[in-house]
Amino acid sequence: MSKKQKDQTITIDDIEYNIEELSPEVVQCVNHVSDLNNKIERSKFNLSQLEGGKAFWSSELNKQIKIMDALTEEVEEAA
Repeated sequence: MSKKQKDQTITIDDIEYNIEELSPEVVQCVNHVSDLNNKIERSKFNLSQLEGGKAFWSSELNKQIKIMDALTEEVEEAA
């Protein structure tokens, strides 16, 4: 275990633990929970980007439909 890990503590259910004193199984669980929390945060960030992209392209679609409708109307009026 590195010096950094020896000095690290983690709080679980309001109880502080020194990582050096935890069993390998507990450390593995802590690492999984930490990694999953990171993945959840990245997923939320990605979802935010996707929703923003969808909003942009939906807006662009509406704009292009209005342009197309206006051009179609001009052609019909000219005929």
